[in-house]
Amino acid sequence: MHKSAARRIYQDELVARHLRAFLGDVEPSVLEDLRGRLEWVEIAGGETLMSEGEAGDSMYWAISGRLRAYVLSDDGSQRMVREMGRGNSIGEMSLFTGEPRAATVVALRDSVLVRLPKSDFSTLLTSSPQLTITLTRQIIGHLRTAHSRSALERPVMIGLLPITSGVDQRDFGNRLAAHLRRHGRVRVLDAAAVDLELHEAGFANREPDDGQASRRITLLLEEVEAANDFVLLLGDDGPTPWTQRLSRHCDELLLLADATQPAALHPIEEQCLTRRPAHAGAAEIIVLLHAADLRSPRNTRKWLDRRPVADHIHVRPALERDMARLARMQSRTAVGLVLAGGGARGFAHLGVYQALQERGIEIDCVGGTSIGATMAACVASDRPLDVVLSVARRAFSVNPTGDFNFLPLLSLIKGRRLRNILRKSVHDLLGFDADVEDLWKNTYCIATNYSQAREQVLNSGNLVKSMLASVAIPGALPPVVRDGDLLCDGGTFNNFPVDVMRNRRGIGRVFGVDLDFRKTRRMDMDEVPGSWALLRDRFRPRGKRRFRLPSMMSYLLNVTILYSMSRQSQARRMTDVYFNPPLDRVGLLEWDKFDDIVLQGHAHAVEVLQRDGIAAIGSLDPGDSRNQQGAS
Repeated sequence: MHKSAARRIYQDELVARHLRAFLGDVEPSVLEDLRGRLEWVEIAGGETLMSEGEAGDSMYWAISGRLRAYVLSDDGSQRMVREMGRGNSIGEMSLFTGEPRAATVVALRDSVLVRLPKSDFSTLLTSSPQLTITLTRQIIGHLRTAHSRSALERPVMIGLLPITSGVDQRDFGNRLAAHLRRHGRVRVLDAAAVDLELHEAGFANREPDDGQASRRITLLLEEVEAANDFVLLLGDDGPTPWTQRLSRHCDELLLLADATQPAALHPIEEQCLTRRPAHAGAAEIIVLLHAADLRSPRNTRKWLDRRPVADHIHVRPALERDMARLARMQSRTAVGLVLAGGGARGFAHLGVYQALQERGIEIDCVGGTSIGATMAACVASDRPLDVVLSVARRAFSVNPTGDFNFLPLLSLIKGRRLRNILRKSVHDLLGFDADVEDLWKNTYCIATNYSQAREQVLNSGNLVKSMLASVAIPGALPPVVRDGDLLCDGGTFNNFPVDVMRNRRGIGRVFGVDLDFRKTRRMDMDEVPGSWALLRDRFRPRGKRRFRLPSMMSYLLNVTILYSMSRQSQARRMTDVYFNPPLDRVGLLEWDKFDDIVLQGHAHAVEVLQRDGIAAIGSLDPGDSRNQQGAS
């Protein structure tokens, strides 16, 4: 059979497979008619498929590759709203509504699509009510899940590129594939495997201007992509033609680096990655490789400052639990833990974390606000639980908010005691004055940017300073200066930042610990008493007090998060597993009740996990020594 005829048969079978998966049980005759009207479209990385505002003349289905949708912001910049990969439909909305294109769609890498012109679209809808209903349901489903889905589509083609010497990408790729097989079909390909498939030595590394070789390799990669959920493409040690091709065919690139080596750019990065067209190119994720007994990563910022990576992840290859975490990130099944602010009640976060560990639930990413940010850093340190509890208990054995200002021009509390507590705790956990990026698990905390009147996500920079910014309650604690802006407590805007976690790369499920316990309390008085009356009342036993008013500190703590609390119902809807420990008898400033609050958080979490039947996530065989913690 002639090669072009064989290719047409292959393309037809591939289209049929995608249409059946997308449209379901549409009448065979309609499906056959639809296939006959489709046009095969190949688009190179960096090319624009459609532009925002233009008339919609067709819809598309993605067969292979990856595209990204952008919308124009008020300031004239383009904002990414969604990625689309294999099996996704593109552009059907404007055909239904007659409205102009709502977004600009650009190919991130070489992609293959099929196109259905508008005239054929209208004819098919007229001839098949079932097709109309199916497409309408698909659109409604997209709109309903838009708030809960990650904007980043799960990658299929994943490149592994060594950017330091001494990295065994073949062994790393095979071990990553073993974990990815829990999530789907996996194929590992390197240059030698391509040569074997095409029955010719050295074929994968033919020069890019060899058109015949490029077409054969492209066809092979399309076939492999269609048959698998994940394809790991292993680059050579240098910028070879195969490595160059690989970088054009991948959805994401994992840059593998031995973290003990210099952070300089590798020839692969300089020759294969830096000259790609605007908007083109796979997202680059740097994977920093460490020894299993390392206490904490260091100097992560040096690696990130030298390259435009979309994310980073720390991996101890000798620990299977770290390899499993990377696999969950790549399969978009990672587990995020979100911890709310709430003063001393935040100790309950550690109790919930203890219950998750006992249940075999691995946490891959963690974020929080105020005290939740501090507890998030404890979790992300990945130290043994007994060490984390010991450090936190010792840190809060003194009142962190007890150093009052005698001249409160900016804040009632000096904040020096809290700063010293956090500095010592970070040193006890990690051994040095770390940055946020140096934590084993990716972390963020929320602050309020007072200078710019907006919420600010802190996922880089000095860890202690970031935590101080997140807990700096306006009027109670001094604000923090960062990059010329004043930052204060993140609870003002987002005390339970589930939405931030939902938008992070790789996250599939979100566990959230909310500390909101507010109950409506009616005041049995017409006016607030004067200062002397309140003072006399404070000297009475608690049960005999006449005025059920909050203290000034509690009032300041609560009033700053009122707007944020109005968003609680939305945050709760975005949480897959929701914890809300019953801490109504615990005051915001009762720092001396550490163990009791931890126990309450643990008991509540155990109850929720049992009630909802939450099974282990990401746990491995406990007898496998490779599954154990790193340095203790």
